[in-house]
Amino acid sequence: MHKIRKIYCRTFQTAFKIALPFLPYRTPEIIGSVKGIPDILKKRKCSAVLIITDAGIRKLGLTKRLQKVLTDYDIPYFIYDKTVANPTTVNVAEALSIYQENGCDAIIGFGGGSSMDCAKAVGARAAKPKQSLAKMKGILKVRKKLPLLMAIPTTAGTGSETTLAAVITDAETRHKYAINDFPLIPRYAVLDPKVTVSLPPSITATTGMDALTHAVEAFIGNSTTYGTRQNALLAVRLIFENIDTAYRDGKNIDARRNMLHASYYAGCAFTKSYVGYVHAVAHSLGGEYNVPHGLANAVILPLVLESYGESVHKKLHKLAVAAGISDPETPISESAERFIQAIKEMKKRFGIGDHIPEINDVDIPKLAHYADKEANPLYPVPVLMDSSELEGFYYRLMDDVQKEDSANKQ
Repeated sequence: MHKIRKIYCRTFQTAFKIALPFLPYRTPEIIGSVKGIPDILKKRKCSAVLIITDAGIRKLGLTKRLQKVLTDYDIPYFIYDKTVANPTTVNVAEALSIYQENGCDAIIGFGGGSSMDCAKAVGARAAKPKQSLAKMKGILKVRKKLPLLMAIPTTAGTGSETTLAAVITDAETRHKYAINDFPLIPRYAVLDPKVTVSLPPSITATTGMDALTHAVEAFIGNSTTYGTRQNALLAVRLIFENIDTAYRDGKNIDARRNMLHASYYAGCAFTKSYVGYVHAVAHSLGGEYNVPHGLANAVILPLVLESYGESVHKKLHKLAVAAGISDPETPISESAERFIQAIKEMKKRFGIGDHIPEINDVDIPKLAHYADKEANPLYPVPVLMDSSELEGFYYRLMDDVQKEDSANKQ
């Protein structure tokens, strides 16, 4: 990266870090079961609720407990279940129409990060019906109180139930962008392990590694606070202690609960301290090819950590100690290598590969441009990279067959 641009990025990040203690962050209140939702809705005098989810969640019957609870308390509800893996502007428009037509005044995001992102975006549009989502992208563009927003994660990974971000894909251009503002933080996070027990092992693994990526990127960045560091360390410990059990035995309530809390703490960490290039690259792949976000993060994470080199070794050492794979006395470089190797072994146990087969080499400059635009200057990464440097990650994510096809076309 050019020296002047580096100075600009670091100045921007330093200013943001100084401002952190004065910004209106809030932590969502935790509810341990969907049974606690009606009391909150009644207390806030909500007349009708829009539940935003996806077809897969609905087909599995995961919303039935919530529907029964709302019915038992005579609370009208409406369901939008067409959210896709990377929610689009079309999803938001369709859900908003249901919200407005039925006089809803509360929104529940039920599912993974996609459903919660869609719910946040619908809340933003409900609060500002005359403004497009495109004009809200970036930082602090919403600036208006949303309707009551609750989040029920069915995966222990995204951390969206704690964050001020909603990631949306433009249905026409396929460009994926983030909306970041404090009103988007849900008021309540419902961490009910019973809604996660039917998750298949593959999604348990990729979403769990998504939470791990949140904790790691938040911890190794340059804008941490004492609180975010503690949250990240706790999240890493809980993930290393529970993810394999949740993967092997999906009905283990304790492991499921601990993974939900790990995701929550990782979300609290990166909401304030942000993420890094793993997420920037993953978002570009999700927008262009619909690659599931958790899967992309899992594949990319060790590559990016290795590229940062010695600049992150001290912090990876602390993460390795929290994960229980090193002692405080372990040499720092050895401990850092152990941590990266543990991530690689975790991927292998879960059947997660090292490549993204959807990547087309002609798209790489565009993808790298998107990643550069998302990450810089906002993300306080340990080592700054521009689009030309980020391109290297995409080429490394191509498998041998992709590379051979690319060579034959030239």
